[in-house]
Amino acid sequence: MAADAAQQGPGVHRRRGGAAPRAWCCSFAGVPDSPDLRPIPSSAASPAAASRKLPPKSPSAASFYGSPTSSRLAGLGGLIDPRRILSPGRVSPIDPDGAVPLPPPTPPPPPPAEFPAAVGTAEQPAPVLASALPSAAAAPQVVSVREEADAHAAGVLDLKLFLRGRDGRCVLMELDSRVLCGCSDFFAAMAPHEDAAATAAGAGAAGKTIEVDGVDNLDAFRAAVELMYDPDPMRGLAAAGVSRAIDVLEVCSSIMFSKGIKTCLTYIEAVPWNENEEEKLKNLFARFTFDEAISQDILARLRPHNWKSSDDLAVQLIQSVTNSTSTMARKDMQSLVNGLLSKSSVYQKDSSGLNKESLYQICYSCLESLVDLFEEAIEPTYYTGQAVVVRGSKPLIERISTQTENLNWLLDILVNIDIAEEFVELWAKQGRLIRMHEQASAIVRYELSRISAGVFIALGKGKVQCRGDVRSLLFHGWFSTMLLDFGWLQRCPKGLDLRSLEENLGRGLLTLPLRQQQCLFEEWFQFYATKGPECPNLIRAFQVWWRRSFIRSLVEPQN
Repeated sequence: MAADAAQQGPGVHRRRGGAAPRAWCCSFAGVPDSPDLRPIPSSAASPAAASRKLPPKSPSAASFYGSPTSSRLAGLGGLIDPRRILSPGRVSPIDPDGAVPLPPPTPPPPPPAEFPAAVGTAEQPAPVLASALPSAAAAPQVVSVREEADAHAAGVLDLKLFLRGRDGRCVLMELDSRVLCGCSDFFAAMAPHEDAAATAAGAGAAGKTIEVDGVDNLDAFRAAVELMYDPDPMRGLAAAGVSRAIDVLEVCSSIMFSKGIKTCLTYIEAVPWNENEEEKLKNLFARFTFDEAISQDILARLRPHNWKSSDDLAVQLIQSVTNSTSTMARKDMQSLVNGLLSKSSVYQKDSSGLNKESLYQICYSCLESLVDLFEEAIEPTYYTGQAVVVRGSKPLIERISTQTENLNWLLDILVNIDIAEEFVELWAKQGRLIRMHEQASAIVRYELSRISAGVFIALGKGKVQCRGDVRSLLFHGWFSTMLLDFGWLQRCPKGLDLRSLEENLGRGLLTLPLRQQQCLFEEWFQFYATKGPECPNLIRAFQVWWRRSFIRSLVEPQN
């Protein structure tokens, strides 16, 4: 032992001695030299290196599957012992001197199957689905398919179906021609006759062969053929999903596979669709005609027979929102209807088609309810706060606020569809509400100014084009009430943009004749001097009016 160690050199003593072996961890340090990559000593090496001898190879040593194979070791001229392999972490070699027996060779893993079908070899055919190849240059894999439903009358895999997609992929399927031709009239017309197949087989050809070139969706075509041999096709479609079932339905219609068409339609009708799948179905039904007896259920989901105008339905939804008694539900429904009626919405393309008379009928109803509530609020009572709290399932203040929100929401809808001019005139002529505003408590009367604020903002932005007499009547009736209630609007804005209100109130006021502007600006100036911050800031509009009224223009002719 000592003599052998002396002949092998000092390197071996270092490896087997007490010094720590060279370690390697998951870091950025260099990878230790592997025995497989050790350089081959040349003939000009030192005599000590030339005298080294490797341990003899074991003739009974078997290599592991997945380990360094003999082909790679052979390239090194037999310098490495095949038993000296690396451990899985490639940290240190396994000592070949150990007496651990080598395990038997591990067979290669079976190829993965895409579908729940049995895979068979050429000696033992079994039902299996086809596999796509990356390109036509490689030899296509031969796959056998046989229907399992009738085991006693099993057919013969006597036909090869070769599919070539537009993307270059290929599929070769070995099938039972009796099942294929019996299910599809398309393949029945393409299949060669028995005498032609026998002649081809005698000449050394492959027998019956059908080639289909230029397939758009190779996977869907393959799935449609597999559907003919599937004993439970509904389960296969459910595993594939709706989108794949629609593709298979298109292929089944192309190859005249009636049973497959019915199966696909039955599955598609029984499951929900998303928007993309719905559009896909609409395009498919626009290009293909299916039997109404089996497609009427899907058509009922795609194209209802009794069409009802979406405009009439939208008016009914608006009516339901204004009659709602739940504050949270009313806000949610308002957001939903606003999305449906929006000009950028995918559901409603032409909002101008809404029935104007029906919408204004809802406005009249809300206004009448608001007038009744204010009459209830100002009537004399003997108990403090009785008119505000009782007479209804909810407090009077809450019911007034609800009708105010309804009218503001209706105004927004009318402004968006450009038919709000009549609402401005309707609000300007509410003399009864203006008189009750003076008698009502400030805690409820400011709700009327919230409606006036929406009208003034729409007028100042130019979204409403009213006649001059209507604008004069509006400011004559509701400008003073706005000055009184602006402090309450600051304390309880409820989503109102006060800065926008101030700006558009002044812009709307500047649309009046200069004489009327002077009267209104004088009233505002006196109120602003008294209330200060609780009055709307119309200084910029006042400056514009002053310049237009008292500063002569340079182009004005001199007397």
